[in-house]
Amino acid sequence: MNYHNGINYNTGAIDNDVKKVVDDTIKYVGKGIILGVTLALGKPVKILNEFYRRAKEDPELSLSIITALSLEKPQGKSELEERFLKDLRERIFAGVPDFDYMKDFRKGTLPPNVQLYEFYCKPGSNLKNTHYQMNHLSNHYTHVPRCARTMKCNVGTMLVASIEIDGKRMYSAACNPDITLETHAFMMQDRANGRKNVVIAEANTNMPFMYGDAVMSPEDFDIVLHGEEFNYNLFAPPKDPVAPTDHMIGLNVSPLIKDGGTIQVGIGALGDAIAAGLIMRNQHNKEFNEIIAKSGLLEKNRELIKEWGGTGTFEQGLYGASEMFIDPFMQMYKNNILKRKVYDSAPLMKLLNSGKISENNIPEDIIETLIKMKAIHSTLDREDFNHLRYFGIIKQNLKFKDGRIFNGDTSYSVELHDENNLKAIRKILGNRLLNGQVLLAAFFIGPKSFYQTLNDMSEEERSLFGMAGVGKVNQLYGDEELRSIQRKDGRFVNAGMKATIFGSVIADQLDDGTIVSGIGGQYNFNAMAHALPDGRFILMIKSTKGSGKSLRSNIVFNYGSCTITKHSRDIIVTEYGIADIRDMPEHIVIKKMINIADSRFQKELLEQAKKAGKVEPGYQIPEEYRNNYPGKIAEILKPYQEQGYFKPFPFGTDLSDGDLILGSSLKVMKSLGENSPLKMFSGLFREFFRPVPTSAATHLERMELDKPATFKEKIYRKMIVFALRSNNKL
Repeated sequence: MNYHNGINYNTGAIDNDVKKVVDDTIKYVGKGIILGVTLALGKPVKILNEFYRRAKEDPELSLSIITALSLEKPQGKSELEERFLKDLRERIFAGVPDFDYMKDFRKGTLPPNVQLYEFYCKPGSNLKNTHYQMNHLSNHYTHVPRCARTMKCNVGTMLVASIEIDGKRMYSAACNPDITLETHAFMMQDRANGRKNVVIAEANTNMPFMYGDAVMSPEDFDIVLHGEEFNYNLFAPPKDPVAPTDHMIGLNVSPLIKDGGTIQVGIGALGDAIAAGLIMRNQHNKEFNEIIAKSGLLEKNRELIKEWGGTGTFEQGLYGASEMFIDPFMQMYKNNILKRKVYDSAPLMKLLNSGKISENNIPEDIIETLIKMKAIHSTLDREDFNHLRYFGIIKQNLKFKDGRIFNGDTSYSVELHDENNLKAIRKILGNRLLNGQVLLAAFFIGPKSFYQTLNDMSEEERSLFGMAGVGKVNQLYGDEELRSIQRKDGRFVNAGMKATIFGSVIADQLDDGTIVSGIGGQYNFNAMAHALPDGRFILMIKSTKGSGKSLRSNIVFNYGSCTITKHSRDIIVTEYGIADIRDMPEHIVIKKMINIADSRFQKELLEQAKKAGKVEPGYQIPEEYRNNYPGKIAEILKPYQEQGYFKPFPFGTDLSDGDLILGSSLKVMKSLGENSPLKMFSGLFREFFRPVPTSAATHLERMELDKPATFKEKIYRKMIVFALRSNNKL
């Protein structure tokens, strides 16, 4: 089917002229462009920027962008912050292009003919952005392809990886098969029904080529853009520092993970904290058990940990089933934790889970067993043969021809209801299972080292990390039996902002309706954990927010928004402990939630519960839960920090020492200004009568304040010195 200028549908025609491709697309589908773009790293920058340029130039062109998490380089909110970030951007994000529409979005200058619709954003990044708040799409991650279809998406775009396989050019959705695969299928159905649409890809050689469902053929696209200009550096956000509070939450989560089970974790400092806790459990088990005993975690949760988790090392290992493939999974893989392989065969998984077979142990009666399970026929056909060979149950060099199996010149009968034939076929059994995976994910993003590690892997090793659509990853529907047994002992760990004492959780919206981020896959993890007989949903909540006069409890009596209802409650973890509140009566839930709240707010919460008639009037918080203070966390962690555990960046960082010192100092000064303005003013005033320390020279030079030319710059120089001094960095 020709759509313009001789370019045909589903040919994967290669081009390098993005302007021409966009021009042809507009001429074909018209000036109403509904652009479906995957989230985060999978956005093709050149294509998006060209569509946006056309919309800015032509007010008659209507451009709607349906997406999420448009990645942005950090921008300062003040001149001092901008001076600090300017140097960081030039180093960390060198060669990474910007999205032009996001620049105007931030300035509030998007033209009226351009609309941005996102179902998720960086938490807190759009609290006061009217355009975002009005156009936010409140959709579960798994429902986004349906949403794109409802909104009549007519142009699909994505960033892809590309290699040759068996002499044919092949592509991979790589970092983002998440909503791409299902949206692509919808667009092909619409196309078959006569709807005009176009699918364009942008191939980037820096993108790791991923396997599993992510592999796509040229015929899946109408046009693929190739060329040096498309090989720009990938967006690689530096890691957030892991605070002691984060580490304590990660430590509290780690004994809830069962060896031989499944894990899902999210991005950010808490994800790193969980991985660090699990690595400590596996590599330094003595110290791990020592600290959870000292913290009281083990004694308070002994039965819960015994039934649902463990404190030993990971002999069987874990399998990752996570919407996000992030660096914590890579760290667990490198530290011999992420190693439990699963296979896309329900009969094999049943045998593996029961211990009857293992990756390196294919018993001689495996064929008989599979026949009894009705996994294969007693008279093997070609499909049975391919199945057995794919999983390594029989040797790889075998051929199926004329109804017989050939091993070189020797042939074997496929009539396996005959005992002699069954015995004979044992000679061609394989010695290890093949094509297992240690992880299934829907998208990935990470630091530079994460991409480099993937690119440095052999094709065989990289194929251990399967990528698939989010509908397959985040839910059980479609192949419930296989996914359920693959995800045995699933622990789906996610984060929330607040929790009520009744066990409901707030994760995406404030009580005045302001969208903070989006629900993402949180509902899916919760539903999956409740559907699996051995699954648990673990929500992490930091017990407080703010400091000084602005300190607030994140465990509250009630709240005007709810992401996970109290009817779906399961396990909630703060830095002060674990509340197992699934299937518990109301008064027990409330008591357990108050037990893990910060002690500065426990009395008020208990009084509210009593006033509401939810807790007996004479109830008192047990003594062992009344010391939930930050000082307790510091006291527990300090001896182990001195031994090298619980570092701010347990897996390294792309930031320099100067970035860390200056960045943390600016945060200290900002906190002083918010909580103790008088103290900040007096300290800054005294600074004007002190000489500038030589130890501040490097930082002042970096901020271009070593030779201040104006009175304002002289003030800024003193502010930097004051910030460093307040942070004990001088």
